[in-house]
Amino acid sequence: MRISSGAPGSMAVQTVTDSAPADTVRAPARVAGETLQSAVMQPALQAMKEMPDMDHEKVAMLRDALAKGELPFNANKLAGLIQRFHGEH
Repeated sequence: MRISSGAPGSMAVQTVTDSAPADTVRAPARVAGETLQSAVMQPALQAMKEMPDMDHEKVAMLRDALAKGELPFNANKLAGLIQRFHGEH
């Protein structure tokens, strides 16, 4: 069953029947996609597994430098980067 809205306030309902079950139709595409993703992503996943979760020493060093004023912080630049990354909605 498909429910779609053609105009605000109205809703059309259409019954759709498939000749084959959805799992049978989609299975080959899903398997091919999983194989490709696995082959492409394996090196990146392995590299991520080998990385530490967080470099606590570096975080402490940066925190101290920021507190001492040795590391400049520009809130406007950060806000601009966040807007650019997330899109200007």
